Amino acid sequence: MKKLIPLAAATALLLTACTTGNYEATQLPAKSTPAAAPPPAVITQKGCADGKNPLASYAPTGPLPAANHMPVGTFMKDIQDRGRLVAGVSADSLHLGSRNPISGQIEGFDIDMVNAVADAIFGAPKPGQPHKVELRVISSPARIPSLRDTKNPVDIVARNMTINCERWGQIAFSAEYYRSGQKTLVQLDSKATKVEDLDGETVCAPARSTSLDNLKRQNPKVVPVTADSDTGCLVLFQQGKAAAISGDDTVLAGDAAQDPYAKVLTQRFSEEPYGLGISLKHPEFVQFVNGVLEQIKANGTWMHSYNTWLMHDLGKLTSPPTPVYGRVPAPGQ
Repeated sequence: MKKLIPLAAATALLLTACTTGNYEATQLPAKSTPAAAPPPAVITQKGCADGKNPLASYAPTGPLPAANHMPVGTFMKDIQDRGRLVAGVSADSLHLGSRNPISGQIEGFDIDMVNAVADAIFGAPKPGQPHKVELRVISSPARIPSLRDTKNPVDIVARNMTINCERWGQIAFSAEYYRSGQKTLVQLDSKATKVEDLDGETVCAPARSTSLDNLKRQNPKVVPVTADSDTGCLVLFQQGKAAAISGDDTVLAGDAAQDPYAKVLTQRFSEEPYGLGISLKHPEFVQFVNGVLEQIKANGTWMHSYNTWLMHDLGKLTSPPTPVYGRVPAPGQ
């Protein structure tokens, strides 16, 4: 039987306060044998009802404006005048967005994407100075509502959010910035090799996530349980209230790093293209963000971030995802 370990590693990440600061990634030591590279990405999503590719975003209109000189009348200018970018992020997804228990700062791959957008608006901070970002910690179910809040919305969401047609009906997405895939985490002594081996078992997935929907389709015979956060599922797993966790390989790699009595099955049964979430009201900001993503993919910043946070668990990549454009804002946007 699996031993239960103290929950300090998990619960230390469950923090809900907003924060600002400089979240510089720290290079992890290389392992002697790197993990196998993930299989080639294959787009498996169906087209939207209007015939559009769900991965198609708004193409950048030209070179990025100079930092601190955002065009008048744009949402980027509103952000510049406010003095900070407000981003909805996770604080409990190790390597993507999690609070460092020593420094107290939130750091990870998703946070690096947010910082790149902020730096394009305000300029890169001087050494030792923070990025001009307010990181607002949100749960998985709050990702879309936080962008649609009429009183106090966030400007952007960077919280391992899958691009799909249904969500395009509620928010806009940047071009794809990472391709994940769904896997399953089980106890180290489990005999299961795939999610279909878990008939009748309780399997946790975050509420209102594509992971939960995919799980139900892949094996309708499991007993799904939910939590509002990735760490919530890990806590249920460590307490014995869930026999497994199903979710993005990026998230499960972080879970396994916190629990030596867990392992991630090799079966990958979905493709999860990540996009940065933005309000449908600001297509010009989507175009700006896509320009930023193109820039950091071209200058090596994206690859450095991937190698820092994800390579050691998920394998080497030769290139970032290729953007897909062609979407046109609806009239009135």
